[in-house]
Amino acid sequence: MDDMAHTYDTHQGERGAADPIKLLAIRDAPLSVDEVFGAVGDTSAGGTALFVGTVRDHDGRADTAVTGLGYSAHPSAAAELRRVAEKVAADFPVRALAAVHRVGDLAVGDLAVVVAVSCPHRAEAFEACRRLIDDLKSEVPIWKHQSFGDGTEEWVGA
Repeated sequence: MDDMAHTYDTHQGERGAADPIKLLAIRDAPLSVDEVFGAVGDTSAGGTALFVGTVRDHDGRADTAVTGLGYSAHPSAAAELRRVAEKVAADFPVRALAAVHRVGDLAVGDLAVVVAVSCPHRAEAFEACRRLIDDLKSEVPIWKHQSFGDGTEEWVGA
């Protein structure tokens, strides 16, 4: 687990759910924060962490605006997303987990990714959610093609 060893109390009822992965998807339609948040509701969870990634109007080039972008996914992306989710669920006492990533053309302000994790306590929910989004971004083969206001473009993660 990253660089730090974590231990969690596993009191009665605080172990992870038998199948905590409630929603995984790669979609070409707009995403819903409510859908993802609703998928991780669990009465045994005292903490739920949610991350929403949106298309911003800049990316590293302070003087050049992002005008839009497109996400493309490799055919193995769904299987890799499941592998990442299963690893997070195995490493933390996850009660419920959901992750949805958008593909296709997006505009500034659109939702690109929504992930959520519920756990017995807030600290582990935050850590599990952070691991989920970080591993999704680094390990799931989804690439971003950005277009800039000056007419240039670039691929990120390809």
